[in-house]
Amino acid sequence: MASDTPLYEVLALRFGTHAQRPARENFLTDEGQFAPGSQMPNDYYLWVVRNDRHFLLVDTGFPEEMARRRGRTLFRDPVEALGDLGTSADDVTDVVITHMHYDHAGNLDRFPHARIHLQEEELRFCTGPSMRHRVVRRPFEPVNVHTAVQGLFEDQLVLHRGEAEILPGVTVHPVPGHTPGTQVVRVPTARGWVVLASDAAHLWANIRLRSPFPILESLTPMLDGYDTIEALADGDDHVIPGHDPQVALRFPALAGAPDWTCLHEPAADGLMAATTAGGAVR
Repeated sequence: MASDTPLYEVLALRFGTHAQRPARENFLTDEGQFAPGSQMPNDYYLWVVRNDRHFLLVDTGFPEEMARRRGRTLFRDPVEALGDLGTSADDVTDVVITHMHYDHAGNLDRFPHARIHLQEEELRFCTGPSMRHRVVRRPFEPVNVHTAVQGLFEDQLVLHRGEAEILPGVTVHPVPGHTPGTQVVRVPTARGWVVLASDAAHLWANIRLRSPFPILESLTPMLDGYDTIEALADGDDHVIPGHDPQVALRFPALAGAPDWTCLHEPAADGLMAATTAGGAVR
């Protein structure tokens, strides 16, 4: 990292969970590491990148109605939680959407003044012929896709073709596999380069075992993407998975706003073994 690279805080909000989730549903292949009936929850996060000059929201979560319909537990309205940081949806000027699944783009219509940064390939995918397949379109919500398309017509949607700088030093990088247009966010922090992997790696165990989450559009690019993510980050605990409950447990809470976790600070005790109901993955 260059000496003149600006540094940022990176904050995560754990706003919901899918607690009753069989462990085997988090991996494309189960090679016997999970006891029958074992559970492995998925948590839901969004992220903020900020310093004294810039504020960037990464993903927008999903609303209560969507949580009820999909059987998820919402701890907090993720948009209202921005008030903990002294801001509101009306104040946000830039939002990165890592991909267009419901849990990452679910409140897109609540940011009327923000530039929405999306990979062009992701918009092409979620508005294209692949959506005729029910199983492919299931993680998408039409209202979110409609909002993205409307933003295109209102000069709100910023489409990227590959790597792009969103803020000084903060870049997005396409890591296809989960969806064709999934992108990760690389951030310079005081502890080094942190990569918000989002659903390019749902859990630390997915990337460490090289065993992807089973919702994916293309297997080989997703596996190749693990190498990309690790090359962009300054170590194992600098890769932040999109749904791992350990993220909120292992990083310190933000002073005065304990629902927010400080990813720019060191994790407790380094990178612990990824926990599964059947034991530790080593």
